[in-house]
Amino acid sequence: MGTQQEKDELYALDISGVEWEGPPGTSPEEERVEIARLPEGAVAMRSSLDRETVLRYTAAEWEAFVLGARDGEFDLDRREP
Repeated sequence: MGTQQEKDELYALDISGVEWEGPPGTSPEEERVEIARLPEGAVAMRSSLDRETVLRYTAAEWEAFVLGARDGEFDLDRREP
């Protein structure tokens, strides 16, 4: 995944002017997960209920997450206790 230097650079980016997107059919006033696209394929993610806490992912991390989600890796009914 991302090196420590990549993560440090990612968290050093000023993202105050990014455009946050939520799932289609939702509004910013609803509880939802929002993402913002960053340079070089990186992505920032936050909750609409806590806009100050932002997670940032390198392009490789985001790709791994998306592929895992598509494959059902995070489905609660598939997890073992």
